[in-house]
Amino acid sequence: MTETQPQPTGLLGTQIAEVDGAGDLVFDAAIVGSLLGLEPGALMEELKKGMVHQVHEQGTGVDHGRRRVTFRYRARQSVLILDAQGHALHIA
Repeated sequence: MTETQPQPTGLLGTQIAEVDGAGDLVFDAAIVGSLLGLEPGALMEELKKGMVHQVHEQGTGVDHGRRRVTFRYRARQSVLILDAQGHALHIA
């Protein structure tokens, strides 16, 4: 069973990711790590090992410009809904 970490509501409206020149999202390791219960350095190590997975979905229709990104680490996951600039609209 996947464990969802308690999500800090103080992150809503915060820019969690930047959009680079190619239109890709670049995330803050401190924020993503905290959502998965990891320190930033540990998050980067687990990413290198292939233990942290990410699914990125682009919104269409009424959700155009929004992105849903799911991060998974072992039995933990965090789902982020972001606006076009990378600000958190919803965290679950």
